[in-house]
Amino acid sequence: MPMRIAVLSPISWRTPPLHYGPWESVVSLLTEELVQMGMDVTLFATGDSQTSGNLVAVCPRPYSEDDSVDPKVAECLHISEIFERADEFDIIHNNFDFLPLTYSGLVETPVVTTIHGFSSPKIMPVYKKYNARSHYVAISESDKSPELDYIATIHHGIDVAQFPFSGTKGEYLLFFGRIHPHKGVYEAIQVARRVGMKLVIAGIIQDQDYFATKVEPHIDGTTVEYIGSVGPDQRADVLGGALALLHLISFDEPFGLSLVESMACGTPVVAFNRGSMPEIIRDGETGYIVDDIEGAISAVAAVGTIDRSVCRADVERRFTSTRMARDYARVYEDILNREARDDQ
Repeated sequence: MPMRIAVLSPISWRTPPLHYGPWESVVSLLTEELVQMGMDVTLFATGDSQTSGNLVAVCPRPYSEDDSVDPKVAECLHISEIFERADEFDIIHNNFDFLPLTYSGLVETPVVTTIHGFSSPKIMPVYKKYNARSHYVAISESDKSPELDYIATIHHGIDVAQFPFSGTKGEYLLFFGRIHPHKGVYEAIQVARRVGMKLVIAGIIQDQDYFATKVEPHIDGTTVEYIGSVGPDQRADVLGGALALLHLISFDEPFGLSLVESMACGTPVVAFNRGSMPEIIRDGETGYIVDDIEGAISAVAAVGTIDRSVCRADVERRFTSTRMARDYARVYEDILNREARDDQ
């Protein structure tokens, strides 16, 4: 009998997302890989989501795309649905942050929780309360809390087939991500200006004031171009056409999917040394890890010497969705084996 896995996705965006939605993207890739491995997978997501597994939806549309959906009401109904059906599954895999943990003590079904980063120290009491009850997976070593126990660290993976390799060095620099002060858009503009290269900016505007004051004044369509949020149909072309991806973050990022996607296309990354960057980038081989603007400027000058095929090969070896799914399958098996031993 195949393993029965219930996967809980966020409902801010569709699974998989049409444009932005990193958590939903990871959940979709994992779900599809688990189905391919022969597991009986039920995805709890929005009604417009797409999966080759079984789809359960109590929220027809993502609340970030439909103002008629009350986020809190939708979240309550969404989370309660999976836990009220807990006895139908061998494992519940929570990808919806800390709130579902408050249901975990009410069911016998083991709960795996992937911690996709800590949005605030204020949520830590929930994770600490259910530390002994849930099985936590970190998405990077850098994002582990010393106050919690973890069953595994599993880096995200991507479907490399969606990111064809480009061996041609591009003629522009690229910022690809949320337009927010933490993500370093203004810093990328500074670097591009200093090295005399065009900067292409792609991503949703998450901080309108920041965009209006720090980004928009520099957009002229020639030296700085903003192309909006880029969906799957354009993503590989935009990433693969760049000389380098600039990821000059000012926070300890738990993981960076855009880095892996960029390197899959052959485009190296120049990033500030924060969070998980050293776990993703091989300094001097798939990009450069730097400490400041001056370091980034020097890195851009040298980035043309990076072998783009090495970037692709590293992603194929370390960051595929197949590898990610196999890692999770081992976690599921480990938990069920432990449960079986405890029942003896």
